[in-house]
Amino acid sequence: MAATDLLVDLQDDLVSDDTSNALGQLKLSPLDEKTWPADSDGDLTKSDKECSPEIVDPPSDLKWDDPYYDIARCQIVEVAGDDNFGRKVIVFNACRMPPSHQLDHTKLLQYLKHTLDKYVESDYSVVYFHYGLTSQNKPSFAWLRLAYREFDRKYKKNIKALYIVHPTRFIKTLLVVFKPIISMKFGRKILYVNHLGELEQYLKCERMVIPLCVKRFDDSIQAAQKSMPAPVHLKPMPHQQFGISLLMLQEKDPDRTIPLVMEQSVTYLKKHGLNKEGIFRRSANMYLVKEVLDKYNNGVAVDFGIYNDVHLAAVMLKTFLRELPTPLLTYNLYNQVVSFGKVAEHKQIDTIVEMIQSLPKNNYTVLNYLVEFLGMREPFHILESITSSWELA
Repeated sequence: MAATDLLVDLQDDLVSDDTSNALGQLKLSPLDEKTWPADSDGDLTKSDKECSPEIVDPPSDLKWDDPYYDIARCQIVEVAGDDNFGRKVIVFNACRMPPSHQLDHTKLLQYLKHTLDKYVESDYSVVYFHYGLTSQNKPSFAWLRLAYREFDRKYKKNIKALYIVHPTRFIKTLLVVFKPIISMKFGRKILYVNHLGELEQYLKCERMVIPLCVKRFDDSIQAAQKSMPAPVHLKPMPHQQFGISLLMLQEKDPDRTIPLVMEQSVTYLKKHGLNKEGIFRRSANMYLVKEVLDKYNNGVAVDFGIYNDVHLAAVMLKTFLRELPTPLLTYNLYNQVVSFGKVAEHKQIDTIVEMIQSLPKNNYTVLNYLVEFLGMREPFHILESITSSWELA
């Protein structure tokens, strides 16, 4: 979402609510007929610049007569699972944009909105791979201005992070140009990521199909950093709670049957989150998430009451479970869980019992604790649905 998504999403939280006035302040009109300035970082080699866009297979769930088939088959925009905070990830690959004369940019904008419409009601993140944007496939400033106007608050209110991977001086300069009309709130959502290793802090790269040329470029960056020391595999910290096994946690504290993070987050959610709808669909401030995570891993006491945010407690619970080295249902049960839908209905209960009984003791205890908590939330959701129906009647 290069400058495309970048500029449209930067409209979020503008200091001025009048988009036309804001655009007038930028004085983009005289630039409509001009070409983009070239990236001056020298990041692209001659062979890279001349290479054609990567050929990819069209999405299997897209019919040839779909109105967006020509756009979707380029796989410029993709959905790539969730990030480490449980937010849906939308990826924009600049390197897969065909030359401008071969791409219908109006339809690209429509397809981008069509894709985001499925996720904008919940929190989501955007990853923009800048590598591969050249003078041949850069959209015009006129199109950028149109896109800037098209994306209203609906698309920006729940975007929690915009990761710009392999940024150049050009993209940073572009942000400086728009800085006067961008609020500090949205500015904190933009994160520059210099290489894929840094991106791993926020999401699992293996969940994304990263274009081959982007990987090669990232490899060249890593190779150029000759002074970079070899990775050191550190032992778990004495008080570490995240990223280690349930067995190791119990060995640290034999008297505790439920991990500390789970117990404290669930206890807070029982008091303050049972009647809150969608607590597991929303994310929390990433800086607070990191702060609380660091506190747990360093043995510092955590009081969720200080933060007064049920979403923070819910995210910590999800993060703890997601960071377990072995899934709660274990890898051994993976095939059974995936194929459960094929089990005959009259055998499903017995199958579930059999799977649960095969779990290690620690996994069974934690799963039982989790299911009991989730069961407590169900009556409130039923009540909420009934209440909503009465109000609409």
